[in-house]
Amino acid sequence: MPSLVIDYNQTQKFPTFPELFTLMGSLTHYGRVILKGMWFVQLNNMKRFIVYAAILGNLFASCQSNAGGDTVKDNNDDKSSGQKNVSKRDLSINPSNSYSSLFLDSMQMENFFKEKKISDSVSRRMRSFYNTRNYQFAWFSKDGLTEQALGFWNLHEYATTYENDTLLRDKALQKRMDALVAEEDLSVSASNKSFINTELTLTQHFIMYMLNNFDKGYVKRKEMERFIPYKKQDIMQVADSLLNKKHKDNKYFEDVNEPYKLLKVKLGQYYNIAKAGGWPQVTGVTKTLKKGTSSPAVALIKKRLQITGDMAGHDTSQVFNDTLENAVRIYQARMGYTPTGTVTTGLIKDMNVPVLKRVEQILMNMGRMRWMPTTPSGQLIVVNIPEFVLHVYEGKKKAFDMNVVVGKEGHNTMMFSGDLNQIVFSPYWNVPQSIVEKEILPKMTSNPDYLASQNMEQVGTEDGLPKIRQLPGEKNSLGRVKFLFPNSFNIYFHDTPAKSLFDKDKRAYSHGCIRLSDPEKMANYLLKDNSEWTPEKINEAMYSGTEKFVKLKKPVPVVITYYTSWVDDNGRINFRDDIYSHDQKLADKMFSTAL
Repeated sequence: MPSLVIDYNQTQKFPTFPELFTLMGSLTHYGRVILKGMWFVQLNNMKRFIVYAAILGNLFASCQSNAGGDTVKDNNDDKSSGQKNVSKRDLSINPSNSYSSLFLDSMQMENFFKEKKISDSVSRRMRSFYNTRNYQFAWFSKDGLTEQALGFWNLHEYATTYENDTLLRDKALQKRMDALVAEEDLSVSASNKSFINTELTLTQHFIMYMLNNFDKGYVKRKEMERFIPYKKQDIMQVADSLLNKKHKDNKYFEDVNEPYKLLKVKLGQYYNIAKAGGWPQVTGVTKTLKKGTSSPAVALIKKRLQITGDMAGHDTSQVFNDTLENAVRIYQARMGYTPTGTVTTGLIKDMNVPVLKRVEQILMNMGRMRWMPTTPSGQLIVVNIPEFVLHVYEGKKKAFDMNVVVGKEGHNTMMFSGDLNQIVFSPYWNVPQSIVEKEILPKMTSNPDYLASQNMEQVGTEDGLPKIRQLPGEKNSLGRVKFLFPNSFNIYFHDTPAKSLFDKDKRAYSHGCIRLSDPEKMANYLLKDNSEWTPEKINEAMYSGTEKFVKLKKPVPVVITYYTSWVDDNGRINFRDDIYSHDQKLADKMFSTAL
């Protein structure tokens, strides 16, 4: 059985009697207890003897009680002893190399087990989970919830709402997470009991979800413990471990997560490119290159695109020919550009991103894909922010895609989930007070007729600021229709009068809400099973000028994601810009490699 290390070096305080009793109770799960810290040295001989006697006596009793009992077997490992099914504590992890700088005391977790009456099987899993992390927080960093916490919470809400997972329903946790997700400026303390309780409850739910939603073997215990990064590691070592780790039962997580599987195949390709030395840097391009151009840079571009498989053959000439033009179109599509077949300085910048950076990008997005429902049932709307595209699924089948405009820098569209349950035709736009203060008030001051010119009106005051709304009509910033999926961020889908933005390749322009390129198509799709709402009636309602709410008979789940790398329907790997710097922040925590 594993050891329990009680380390009081940081606090140098005496353990309380309740802590000693909890410690003795925990010995049914541990083979020995190692007491570390100045407090033990300071005890006189008689007190140390009493502590030793209590611990050894309880250990003897626990060994006797376990001698004839059954050890809870790990669901996903073919090992029979509880000792083998608990990972060793990784003492190499410290604040200088950890993913999060917050750490738990193991006694806090033992108290949690006792207070919450956590089952032996889940508590053993949790001990193993935190041993792998050296009792480092998984779901919080100093500045709030980690990206993995947001990802798991999206998955958690989908499971409890649409997969009827009653085991995970927890009103207290739901209320707490709703508040934390909505908090913009959060400071987390490792000593705060509320944060500790939320951290441990999320881990409990994570383990329960994994055990209940994956067949035996497809998510190994040690693999599950590494779903959340635990320390800074070398990029190539992480890739090598993912690619070359073999399982005796030949069962792998990618077998139950197709997007993850496809991206893992591409990881192998880029890993091999990196091992072979990468690709050449394309230099000497100061203007757009197109078919017919001759330049030394053209030969470099050909070699660059041949290495990644965008261009077939071994042509090394300096002439921009038909073959290169086709290859450039393929590469442009993979990078999110309109495929024109011409090479711009912006495209050269993408070509010159080092292969190691692409490997890093693939690894981070494989991690994000772990938090999507593996077998979605019914309708599902997914918006991928860096792609500027909305995807509609029916089960595993894609119904259609739609271009979107997302929040610009400083108005970041968040990563979250919700339930689309209402359509509003000819909507008013109730202008957020932040926009009133920063944008509208200055214009009202300089132009007394500004509100009337924008088809706006004042309908009251709030906190000393005028409450402004824009009337339905062609000037309305929400266009002719909006789609509500209630959330803490007041984000929704809507039409827009600014249609020209959809012609751009990079579409981060909104205040945070998501603008749809074809909202009428979305309205028809969502109401297709409602005979009362024909396409003609939908169009009429959009242009009526009278606001009308329509409740959907069956809400549709919406998931907002942030993938900067994925494999498309043509089997080609895509990369996108890290428009909100989420990749950069994640890479700084995950990897020791400086890029």
